[in-house]
Amino acid sequence: MKNHPQIIHEDDQIILINKPANYLAIPDRFKPDLPNIQGFLKAKFGQIFTVHRIDKETSGIMIFAKDEVTHKTLNDQFENRKIEKHYLALTMGVMNNDNAVIDKPIGKHPVIKGRMIISQKGKPSISEYTVLERFKNFTLLDVNIKTGRTHQIRVHLESIGFPLAVDPIYSKKEAFFLSELKGKKYRGSREKEERPLMSRSALHAHRLCFNHPSTNEVLEFTAELPKDFNAVLKQLRKWGAA
Repeated sequence: MKNHPQIIHEDDQIILINKPANYLAIPDRFKPDLPNIQGFLKAKFGQIFTVHRIDKETSGIMIFAKDEVTHKTLNDQFENRKIEKHYLALTMGVMNNDNAVIDKPIGKHPVIKGRMIISQKGKPSISEYTVLERFKNFTLLDVNIKTGRTHQIRVHLESIGFPLAVDPIYSKKEAFFLSELKGKKYRGSREKEERPLMSRSALHAHRLCFNHPSTNEVLEFTAELPKDFNAVLKQLRKWGAA
């Protein structure tokens, strides 16, 4: 793979890692040989415990435990909402509100496998967002999820009319192209097909804030944006400024 996981922090109990996009968090049930973070860490450190997951298409920060006691302590923090999880999300459309809370239950789609929907029969789900930047047709958000449901941010943002700028499931958009921004000013090669700036969900797990499992010290770690996300923002600031 072109991108490799980056270890952000490591001590006797925990490991924080910046996961590349399109890299599995844990082994695939049917294709266990596919690159995954759990396997990467086990090869380096031996036994490892997965505390939480992020979608394959999503890049960003994850935390792992080195022992069972630490694993339980961190799990308790997640369950009791004591861990802050912030994501950077690029959405379609320009949001008027500077910040808001989306409180809508999420459940499995009754027919389409792998898709989630807003459902009164679903689990309580809360996302809080803050606008970081506005562009002509897009908005960059910081999203703090209070719960950890499958596809939570993607479903919540789609439900209020601002789906991710790239998301094949919820926005029906599989890639982000420079030609979208430059319009008639775009001069790509007529012989070569235009390559997308981004071809995965426009979502990055940016920051984690939690208490260290043994010292109880409040810790905060961030994961740098990957090249594709940076490239999109750079072009938006150049060609798509509001």
